Amino acid sequence: MSETSDTRTPAQIEADIERRRQRLAETLDEIGVRVHPKTIVGDAKARAAATVDRTVGRVYVRANRAVSRVTGGFVTEDGSPRLERIVPVAIVVVGLVGLMTLGGSRKGRD
Repeated sequence: MSETSDTRTPAQIEADIERRRQRLAETLDEIGVRVHPKTIVGDAKARAAATVDRTVGRVYVRANRAVSRVTGGFVTEDGSPRLERIVPVAIVVVGLVGLMTLGGSRKGRD
Protein backbone atom coordinates (compact mmCIF):
# COMPACT_ATOMS: atom_id res chain seq x y z
CA MET A 1 0.00 0.00 0.00
CA SER A 2 1.50 3.27 -1.04
CA GLU A 3 -0.99 5.31 0.94
CA THR A 4 0.06 6.64 4.31
CA SER A 5 -2.12 6.23 7.36
CA ASP A 6 -2.90 9.99 7.23
CA THR A 7 -4.70 9.78 3.90
CA ARG A 8 -6.69 6.58 4.46
CA THR A 9 -10.30 6.80 5.38
CA PRO A 10 -11.74 4.97 8.37
CA ALA A 11 -13.46 2.57 5.93
CA GLN A 12 -10.11 1.76 4.29
CA ILE A 13 -8.50 1.19 7.68
CA GLU A 14 -11.36 -1.09 8.73
CA ALA A 15 -11.08 -3.04 5.44
CA ASP A 16 -7.33 -3.41 5.97
CA ILE A 17 -7.89 -4.64 9.53
CA GLU A 18 -10.52 -7.12 8.29
CA ARG A 19 -8.12 -8.48 5.60
CA ARG A 20 -5.39 -8.90 8.21
CA ARG A 21 -7.81 -10.67 10.57
CA GLN A 22 -8.82 -13.02 7.76
CA ARG A 23 -5.18 -13.84 6.93
CA LEU A 24 -4.45 -14.38 10.63
CA ALA A 25 -7.46 -16.70 10.94
CA GLU A 26 -6.29 -18.70 7.91
CA THR A 27 -2.79 -18.93 9.35
CA LEU A 28 -4.11 -20.12 12.70
CA ASP A 29 -6.30 -22.71 10.97
CA GLU A 30 -3.30 -23.99 9.03
CA ILE A 31 -1.20 -24.18 12.21
CA GLY A 32 -4.05 -26.03 13.91
CA VAL A 33 -4.12 -28.62 11.12
CA ARG A 34 -0.34 -29.04 11.18
CA VAL A 35 -0.15 -29.66 14.93
CA HIS A 36 -3.25 -31.87 15.11
CA PRO A 37 -2.28 -35.36 16.32
CA LYS A 38 -3.90 -37.06 13.32
CA THR A 39 -1.84 -34.91 10.96
CA ILE A 40 1.36 -35.64 12.87
CA VAL A 41 0.65 -39.39 12.89
CA GLY A 42 -0.26 -39.33 9.19
CA ASP A 43 2.96 -37.52 8.32
CA ALA A 44 4.98 -39.99 10.39
CA LYS A 45 3.26 -42.92 8.67
CA ALA A 46 3.96 -41.42 5.26
CA ARG A 47 7.65 -40.92 6.11
CA ALA A 48 7.90 -44.49 7.45
CA ALA A 49 6.22 -45.90 4.35
CA ALA A 50 8.58 -43.95 2.11
CA THR A 51 11.56 -45.27 4.06
CA VAL A 52 10.28 -48.84 3.78
CA ASP A 53 9.66 -48.40 0.05
CA ARG A 54 13.22 -47.13 -0.47
CA THR A 55 14.64 -49.98 1.62
CA VAL A 56 12.61 -52.64 -0.16
CA GLY A 57 13.63 -51.16 -3.50
CA ARG A 58 17.31 -51.29 -2.57
CA VAL A 59 16.99 -54.88 -1.33
CA TYR A 60 15.25 -55.86 -4.56
CA VAL A 61 17.99 -54.29 -6.68
CA ARG A 62 20.74 -56.00 -4.67
CA ALA A 63 18.98 -59.37 -4.79
CA ASN A 64 18.44 -58.99 -8.52
CA ARG A 65 22.15 -58.26 -9.01
CA ALA A 66 23.11 -61.27 -6.90
CA VAL A 67 20.80 -63.55 -8.87
CA SER A 68 22.20 -62.17 -12.11
CA ARG A 69 25.76 -62.86 -10.95
CA VAL A 70 24.89 -66.43 -9.93
CA THR A 71 22.96 -67.02 -13.13
CA GLY A 72 25.87 -65.62 -15.11
CA GLY A 73 28.09 -68.29 -13.54
CA PHE A 74 25.88 -71.12 -14.77
CA VAL A 75 24.74 -69.77 -18.14
CA THR A 76 26.79 -68.53 -21.07
CA GLU A 77 26.15 -65.16 -22.67
CA ASP A 78 24.05 -66.79 -25.38
CA GLY A 79 21.84 -68.45 -22.72
CA SER A 80 23.06 -72.03 -22.96
CA PRO A 81 23.85 -73.87 -19.71
CA ARG A 82 27.46 -74.32 -18.56
CA LEU A 83 27.42 -78.01 -17.75
CA GLU A 84 31.01 -77.93 -16.45
CA ARG A 85 29.69 -75.75 -13.58
CA ILE A 86 26.18 -77.15 -13.18
CA VAL A 87 27.09 -80.86 -12.88
CA PRO A 88 29.49 -80.49 -9.91
CA VAL A 89 27.00 -78.31 -8.02
CA ALA A 90 24.19 -80.78 -8.73
CA ILE A 91 26.34 -83.66 -7.44
CA VAL A 92 27.12 -81.77 -4.21
CA VAL A 93 23.43 -80.91 -3.69
CA VAL A 94 22.33 -84.53 -4.29
CA GLY A 95 25.06 -85.74 -1.91
CA LEU A 96 23.97 -83.31 0.83
CA VAL A 97 20.32 -84.29 0.43
CA GLY A 98 21.32 -87.98 0.61
CA LEU A 99 23.35 -87.41 3.78
CA MET A 100 20.50 -85.51 5.39
CA THR A 101 18.07 -88.28 4.45
CA LEU A 102 20.32 -90.99 5.86
CA GLY A 103 20.91 -88.97 9.03
CA GLY A 104 17.20 -88.47 9.50
CA SER A 105 16.34 -92.12 8.96
CA ARG A 106 19.00 -93.24 11.47
CA LYS A 107 17.61 -90.91 14.14
CA GLY A 108 14.20 -92.46 13.65
CA ARG A 109 15.60 -95.96 14.39
CA ASP A 110 17.27 -94.96 17.66
